[in-house]
Order: sequence, then C-alpha cells, then structure tokens
Amino acid sequence: MDDTQPHILVVDDDNRLRGLLRRYLGDNGFRVSTAGSAAEARKHLESLDFDLLVLDVMMPGETGFALTEALRKNSAVPILMLTALGEADNRIEGLERGADDYLHKPFEPRELVLRLRALLRRSQTAAKPAAAAPVEIKLGLLRFDPARLALTRGEAAVKLTTAESALLRVLAEKPGEVISREDLTVRAEIAGGARAVDVQVTRLRRKIETDLKFPRYLQTVRGRGYVLRPD
Repeated sequence: MDDTQPHILVVDDDNRLRGLLRRYLGDNGFRVSTAGSAAEARKHLESLDFDLLVLDVMMPGETGFALTEALRKNSAVPILMLTALGEADNRIEGLERGADDYLHKPFEPRELVLRLRALLRRSQTAAKPAAAAPVEIKLGLLRFDPARLALTRGEAAVKLTTAESALLRVLAEKPGEVISREDLTVRAEIAGGARAVDVQVTRLRRKIETDLKFPRYLQTVRGRGYVLRPD
C-alpha cells in the first residue's frame, strides 16, 4: 500500500457498493477503508487520519446527516455525501450539516473520482501558504490569516470546513468588494450552485458574527452577492 496516496473512508451500509468503490477507487490512486455504519466509521476515525470521507445519507442507526454534524464539532476533514434522496432540500441539508459536496445515487464512478480529486485539491490548497497573500483580516475579536487559512479568536483556533475556509479566502482577497454568488461558486469551488453558496455563507456567519439577523462583517447585497467588510 502506497502511503502517499490519499486515504479515503467510504461509509455505506450497501455491501456491494462498498466493494465496488473499494476496487474502483483503489484502481484510481486512492487508499480505501470502508465501514458499513456510522458506529463502524467512528471506530476507524478514532485510530486513523483520513484525507476525505465518502458518506451515505440513509443508513440504519445514525444517519449520514447526524454523523456529519457530529464530526464537524471537531474535524474539518472534507466530506462528500452520497444520497438517493432526490429533493433539493435534502441535499441542501447535507451542506447545512457541514458536508463539502454531494453526489446523487445512482452515479457514474468516474464523476465520483473527479469530485474527490477536486475536494482534495481544495483542501491541499487550504493547507499551503498563498503567494502574495493579503494581510491578516480583523473581524472583531477574530483574526483571519489568508496565507494559512486560519481563523482564530485570541490564541484559540476556530475550526472551518474546507468549503468555509475557501469561501472566506475568496471574500478576504477583495474586502469591501461585492462578489456574486456565481463567482463564489467558481472561485471557492462550491458544489451545488448559488443556493449552496447561501448555505455556506450561513454556516460561516455562525462562526464570525455576533448577531445573525444583522451581520456586521459578511453582508448580503441584495441582487448582487456578498461582501466582506472587516474592521
């Protein structure tokens, strides 16, 4: 096994699908571990660090939604959710719980590989210093370092998901400038279109704003997009 390959945890109660994904992803440059339930996934996560999770929504016991929300309390590992639920509201719920991307079942395995690679690129970019990065952004008691994509309150780190850090980075690159939802979708590589951007903005506001009804720093400009107004 090549330790330089990205290590992915596939969580799905469908034995056949788990086996297919283990073989297909393994043939496409990934190390793959699998779990048939959220409980089994938790055991893996206690002893191993993964580069990305592929997580089914509908499982007996703890659902993928619930596991994602629980993981987001102390982990920023990228999560792609697999869902057989067709309603847009159900897919949006996954993003609201902290998922970075979703794919509808049945899906083309090649599309899954492309989405996983895009998520990994985004998370790797978040871990690297940016060239000619802008200066530190002040948001009240919070500080955002665009070079490290690090949000802190005093000495304490404020955890951001991959999507949240990408969104804040793009907004911080041009403080005071309105950026459309469409541009944010492309530049922050947020899957799901404009509505998914709205979901990530709401999640980010919970971490940087003191009054969600009247945002001070991350503001909506009706009909145009969003703007970051640091101190």
